[in-house]
Amino acid sequence: MLSDLLVANLDNALRTLTGQHVGSNRPYPGRAVPDTLLRPWERQEAGRMMRVNHAGEVMAQALYTGQAAGTSDPELRAQLERARSEEEDHLRWCQTRLQELNSRPSLLSPIWYGAGWSMGFLAARQGRAANLGLVVAVENQVEEHLNGHLDALPADDERSRAVVAQMRDDEVGHAETAESLGAGKLPIPVRMAMAAFSRVLTQGALWI
Repeated sequence: MLSDLLVANLDNALRTLTGQHVGSNRPYPGRAVPDTLLRPWERQEAGRMMRVNHAGEVMAQALYTGQAAGTSDPELRAQLERARSEEEDHLRWCQTRLQELNSRPSLLSPIWYGAGWSMGFLAARQGRAANLGLVVAVENQVEEHLNGHLDALPADDERSRAVVAQMRDDEVGHAETAESLGAGKLPIPVRMAMAAFSRVLTQGALWI
């Protein structure tokens, strides 16, 4: 029913933006890794980078929620919701690491959520191939971004690196699953617009 769908989407938005994450309850990847990052300026830099990752996960929550809301394919909706649950783990892990680093989420999170939901819903309305194609395009971008963070994080920050590495591996899996289910290739202008928005999100969340 439409009312149930609206309530579920509103609930996810509120939980995402207020830090009430559930996910699949996988353990925090950094739990067994000593937090040896001691220099204050390096902790500040790591905090900014994890804020960007948190903003990306806010958008991922919105993206998958919008995609699931926009499709009429029950099988595809179930797959998107499974991926969304894993992304919610990422959101929880990023939140935990931000707290450890005495940092905070982006103040622009509502904007990232609104943009992600709209993008996901519109792609879903274009059909299965476009819906899955968006998953592949986004996850490929995120994989590249996280690989960059693995290289750029302070050398002593193995705890953040453990979190980012697990997130990266999950994103690769999501893209591979979408490919196997029949993802189409998005038009070049759409991919260019996505890359431009990714740069906006990265720079915006880095500082705000």
